[in-house]
Amino acid sequence: MRLFLKFIGYLFGISVVLGLIAAAGLWIYLNDITKDLPDYTALKDYEPPVMTRVHAADGNLMYEFARERRLFIPIQAIPDRVKQAFLSAEDKNFYDHIGIDPWGIGRAIVTNLRNSGSGRRLVGASTITQQVAKNFLLSSEQKYERKIKEALLALRIEQAFTKDEILELYLNEIYLGVGAYGVGAASLILFDKSVHELTLEEIAYLAAVPKGPSNYHPYRYRDRAIERRNWVIDRMVENGYASVQEGIEAKAKPLDVKLRATGNLVKGSEYFSEAVRRQLAARYGEEKLYEDGLSVRTSLDPDMQLKAREALRDGLVRFDQQRGKWRGPISKIEIASNDWGAALDKVQTLNDVGEWTSAVVLSVSNQKAVVGLRPKRLVNRQLSTERVRAEIQLGDMKWARVNGRAPRNIQEVLSSGDVIYVQRLKSGKYVLRQVPEVSGALVAMDPNTGRVLALVGGFSFNDSQFNRATQAWRQPGSAFKPFVYAAALDNGYTPSSVVLDAPFELEQGGSQGTWRPKNYGGKYYGPSTLRTGIELSRNVMTVRLAEDMGMDLVAGYARSFGIDDNMMPVLSMSLGAGETTVMRMTAAYSMLANGGRRVQPTLIDRIQTRHGETVYQNDQLVCTDCSEEYWDNQPEPHLIDTREQVLDPMTAYQITSMMEGVVKRGTATSVKAVGRPVAGKTGTTNDERDAWFVGFTPELTVGVFVGYDTPRPMGRGATGGQVAAPIFTAFMKDALKDVPPLEFRVPNGLRLVSINRRTGLLANSGDPGTILEAFKPGTSPPESYSIIGFQDEIGIQQELSPEAGRAVMSGTGGLY
Repeated sequence: MRLFLKFIGYLFGISVVLGLIAAAGLWIYLNDITKDLPDYTALKDYEPPVMTRVHAADGNLMYEFARERRLFIPIQAIPDRVKQAFLSAEDKNFYDHIGIDPWGIGRAIVTNLRNSGSGRRLVGASTITQQVAKNFLLSSEQKYERKIKEALLALRIEQAFTKDEILELYLNEIYLGVGAYGVGAASLILFDKSVHELTLEEIAYLAAVPKGPSNYHPYRYRDRAIERRNWVIDRMVENGYASVQEGIEAKAKPLDVKLRATGNLVKGSEYFSEAVRRQLAARYGEEKLYEDGLSVRTSLDPDMQLKAREALRDGLVRFDQQRGKWRGPISKIEIASNDWGAALDKVQTLNDVGEWTSAVVLSVSNQKAVVGLRPKRLVNRQLSTERVRAEIQLGDMKWARVNGRAPRNIQEVLSSGDVIYVQRLKSGKYVLRQVPEVSGALVAMDPNTGRVLALVGGFSFNDSQFNRATQAWRQPGSAFKPFVYAAALDNGYTPSSVVLDAPFELEQGGSQGTWRPKNYGGKYYGPSTLRTGIELSRNVMTVRLAEDMGMDLVAGYARSFGIDDNMMPVLSMSLGAGETTVMRMTAAYSMLANGGRRVQPTLIDRIQTRHGETVYQNDQLVCTDCSEEYWDNQPEPHLIDTREQVLDPMTAYQITSMMEGVVKRGTATSVKAVGRPVAGKTGTTNDERDAWFVGFTPELTVGVFVGYDTPRPMGRGATGGQVAAPIFTAFMKDALKDVPPLEFRVPNGLRLVSINRRTGLLANSGDPGTILEAFKPGTSPPESYSIIGFQDEIGIQQELSPEAGRAVMSGTGGLY
């Protein structure tokens, strides 16, 4: 017995020693591991990457910029049932344990030992706290060392954070498939709802996903996803978070996922959104843009944007069909034995021209072609099995010229297997379409604030992301002339001042030879008023006027209006030989429209941080009395406009009135179809390489440009009045159809005097050719001609009779 007790004591001693050695070894091992543990206290200041969300002026969401699509929601704002679903699926004892679950760990060890050598994935038994430690501070590698670090961190996190703080981190960080991080983004992306609108079955699906987002994809593995969702519902019923009847009803419902579209969520806003992205990236940097969760309110008017895109596209297609030729199909596919729908779907085509669809030619005859339309994508992103056919008729494709003539039969244009674009008209019939070679841009702006209401930078953003409204520097041609005339009116000239329209020569020196500017029609019309010069876009008159004033003055006005910051003071610049953008020109015309106040074109109204702090607001008015906390019968606050006055308001009205004449009887008479007071100017450059029309009403300024990306002639007659003005007209009629027309406001102090519009001389009211002309105080119509640019040999200015300014012919001005 004594020997047995000694043996037991001996074993006990050995066990104690071994235990102490093991404990010491474990202490050394854990001490070594803890040296490399990440700083868990950094979670106190952690702000997860959050989407920057860009909204239109009406509040509609336009675009989301993010590397991880996440919306941060405070734990107090997350519905209890959402929390309960995740606790039931992931960690039902979350509010009771110390960060780790010993019983769960024991079960995991037993399971892993049983599965040893089977190749199955290790079971982790992680609590939500451990998942926070892994997701925020560790990697996802399947090693025991990582699991030990995870457990140690979980214990420390539990001591430093409340349970709600830990759950808030988890629910906002966890990946829930289809690019969604956190419950806020997942509810929007998967169900197009906020978390407060989710039903029990939808909440259960979200809670089912963390176990394996790719394994429970709502479309690829639908049955598996429903099975896992129902398991979560059962756990919620078991834990008392839902009634038995609620559980039965929820499990009976289908998995109704509606994946939210990515990219532009406001139709037609692609160019606008990209312009906003560039500005935000320039202001804050890429990291802040994609991770800091900015809330951006833009100036975009979604309805006006659609109308602008439609007007520009229709104008470019119309020009292409009038001037162009059939350039062949997009591609060609085999239709004999394969499914033509699947083959057609693989052909890359434009997806942002919603009115068009791609189609494959199935058969052709002399008078018609049968085409198969591109199959639609179902809600589950799978290709529809439905195959829709349509017919296109020869009579609707006469524009598709081949070898310079209209086709006599469809087989001259199309053949079986051709992939083409077709458009369904309102009548229901389909017509052939092709992407125009020519491109262009349209900008619509509030002239009083500079807020850009619509911006279209080309025919298709999908085809070319180059923004021709902001990035293309083109010659404005005669669209620049109003600023030459504004400089003149601001410096002593009147609308009745007369300039000689006759041949002009300038020796340029060296090998450059003699410069001889010409009018568009190649004719000269003698002495003419400034009004006539701008209405009929007389080039030579403009050059003589600029020479008389001095090009340094003109260059200064171009700089003041933001058209050209460094214009060379040479005479050709007076005809728009410099380069500028559609955005700059539209802003410059807005300053004419608003009475001469400077405006900066802006796309962004307000920017807020993720915490709701306003860090930028587009407000150019100063209100010193707007800080009162309450109203006590004091006078209304007075808003102070601090913007620079770049042009005399009287001059602004004079040039506006003259540009009204461009529309009424000048180079843009087609714009009269707008049916309201409009002022504007056409612009056409050498060889019709660039066509412009920029114009405005009291409430809206619009700039339109048309031209090839690589400048080349568009063809005789492709002028601003013929190409750009119809686009302007179509847009303005649509955009302002519900807005009552307004007259341009006449500034106080201006006198409206009856004059003969051809001679500029005083006339009696009611005489033929009489108009009301605006004169500043101290000025009046001349009593006789004093012609700028008409001199004899000894340089003495001569006076001619009124008959010298006889009737003139209309013609579009240009750059020569």
